[in-house]
Amino acid sequence: MRATNMKKAISRTRQLLAPMVAVALLLTATAFAAAPGVSDTTFNLTASAAYITQPDGQMLYSWGYGCRTQPAHFVPSAISAPAGGCPTMQIPGPTLVVTEGQQITIQLTNNLPPSAGSTSILFSGLNVNSTDGVVGLLTHEAAPAGLVTYTFTATNPGTHSYYSGTQSDLQVEMGMYGAIIVLPNAPPAAGCPSHNRAAGLNASGTALVANGENDFRLSPTGAAYHVPGSCYDREYLFQFSEMDPAIHSQALAQVNAANCTLDQNGALPSTCRLEVPTEPYHPAYFMINGRSMPDDMDPNYAPEYPHQPYNGNPHMHPGDLVLLRIIGQGRWQHPFHEHGNHVRILGRDGNLITAPDQTNLAGPLLFTTTTTPGLAMDGIFYWTGRGLNWDPYGHNPTSADINAKLPCTPDKNGYNTGAPTAINYFEWCQDHHKPLEVAPFGDVNRGGPATLPDSNILTNGAWYGGSAYLGPDATTRATAPTGTTPPSGTIANPPGSEAAFAFMWHSHNEREITTNNIFPGGMMMMMLVDSREFVIDESN
Repeated sequence: MRATNMKKAISRTRQLLAPMVAVALLLTATAFAAAPGVSDTTFNLTASAAYITQPDGQMLYSWGYGCRTQPAHFVPSAISAPAGGCPTMQIPGPTLVVTEGQQITIQLTNNLPPSAGSTSILFSGLNVNSTDGVVGLLTHEAAPAGLVTYTFTATNPGTHSYYSGTQSDLQVEMGMYGAIIVLPNAPPAAGCPSHNRAAGLNASGTALVANGENDFRLSPTGAAYHVPGSCYDREYLFQFSEMDPAIHSQALAQVNAANCTLDQNGALPSTCRLEVPTEPYHPAYFMINGRSMPDDMDPNYAPEYPHQPYNGNPHMHPGDLVLLRIIGQGRWQHPFHEHGNHVRILGRDGNLITAPDQTNLAGPLLFTTTTTPGLAMDGIFYWTGRGLNWDPYGHNPTSADINAKLPCTPDKNGYNTGAPTAINYFEWCQDHHKPLEVAPFGDVNRGGPATLPDSNILTNGAWYGGSAYLGPDATTRATAPTGTTPPSGTIANPPGSEAAFAFMWHSHNEREITTNNIFPGGMMMMMLVDSREFVIDESN
């Protein structure tokens, strides 16, 4: 998503309809999310200072973790490594991707301003040994310009957080946090059944996988844990945090004012310290992966965000099992709502939630994934269109368009899974041939519960597709009476290239969907459910 287009205006149409199933969007650039990170068994990290940006133009002085030396691999392999490699400071810190059973070593060098004092890392859900450095309250710490070493065995598959264990009220607020993803070292005993990855054709009849829809999953087993219920088709990592700009401004002022010149004994004077108050706390910036909406929908590793490399722009096809890796960073809970469906929780901090038989999953079904500070959770989200009571594909048996005439043969669960190469694979057949529109303008079925307005009159946005239907030509079939003029803002993008349903994913705390009290912003993004012929390319 191009931020410049997003920041000009968000049309009233999008504001009213985006949370609803029937909104269709046309993207202006590929900027999908995946779960990018770095992979190794030894990580040489550094804690450093830099500035991060916000959509209101502010530059926030911050601290964060980064790479002192470059890691062995950037993952997933289908995503190109960033041009500058892993930076020496980023927010969140580098996502560390390891495999169950590996012996992991993390060495941290403290390159924060000397007045910031020592720093460290805590690792949730992992049994860590610490050496070197100085003994701190919770773990060994790296003194200014010093280092500390942490070692552990990656025992628990799943998502884990890491964050500063030194003066955490200040250092975590300044941006010192990140994620560790532990991948299972073997597939579930029953394996992962073939699901949606290879299903579907593009508009020309070429199989999706052959057409370039690569596998962007981190787990080579296709599962997040060792049970079949954790098998998934694509995955995204979201870290939620907030910032109080007054604390950051005060930290910068004190850093600039501190006298940190070594005395004749080579020691730092008593004036080399910070006394930054962290209460009262009034955060004004609410972020997903270190960015606020709309910046979070720009590509991963976008050069305009050198210290905020990760985005939040999920995509899926109907029926895909989407693994959400979610971490609450910072100090507030954030009730984040994933529109379109509940999220079935698999585990927390690498602890799989199962029934007494240790096989059947027993995690809760959450309306909002409330992100407790420091807590990581894994969950499955999916969307099929079931229960809409209208046909989201706009099928019409009298149409001359082959895509409008596709049949739907229900399987034992009611879905069209017997034709895995069909564009309407995983359609909910009970709603087949049920139109949304009573009197449609385009070539769609009729007799439904509503009449959509002329998209050329209603729509004035840069990425609204103008159609309430999925499919490669849905916008063309359901636009104006003439069917010749695409909706405003889509002329540069062929109307048939993508017709997707958008679900506005956002915090249910209204203040948190603002940027410095300006709406829209903050903890907000879109989940786009793309028609199966559309290739979701997450390689940036």
